[in-house]
Amino acid sequence: MGLSGGCQCGAVRFRVDGQLGRASICHCRMCQKAFGGPFGALVTVNLADLTWTRGERATFQSSETIRRGFCAACGTPLTYEWSQEKIDLAVFAFDDPSPVEPVVQLATDSRPAWMEHLADMPVRPPMGGSASPVVSRQHPDFDT
Repeated sequence: MGLSGGCQCGAVRFRVDGQLGRASICHCRMCQKAFGGPFGALVTVNLADLTWTRGERATFQSSETIRRGFCAACGTPLTYEWSQEKIDLAVFAFDDPSPVEPVVQLATDSRPAWMEHLADMPVRPPMGGSASPVVSRQHPDFDT
C-alpha cells in the first residue's frame, strides 16, 4: 500500500510504494528556518520507492552536503536530500501524516525551551460565527 502527498497548492505530488524508514523531529536551526517552525518532521524513504507524480520540486543547497526541496509555487517544504539512495520527506506533506510517527528527536540543543511546556498550554476552542468564513484554496489531501 502506497502513501501519497504533496505541497499545499498541488503543483508537486509524490507517492511512496515501499517501507518508510525512521521518522524524526529535528530541532536544528536549518530545519527551523526551512520549515518556519520549531522543528522539521522528516521520514526517510528509499529513492527507488519514491515517484514524483506531478510537477517538480525546486531545491536549495542549505549546506555543503544537504539540498532541501520545496514547491516553488507555494513554498511547502518537501525534502531533505542527503544521499544517492535515500531521501527524507516532510511528514506533514503526506496526505495522511498520522501513520508516520516520529521515533527520535535530533538537535535538541536548538529546541526552544517553551517546547517542554507545550502540552500544558491552554487550548482555545475554534472560533465560530465569523462574518468572513475561510474558504480554503489548499489542494485536497488526495490525488486529483
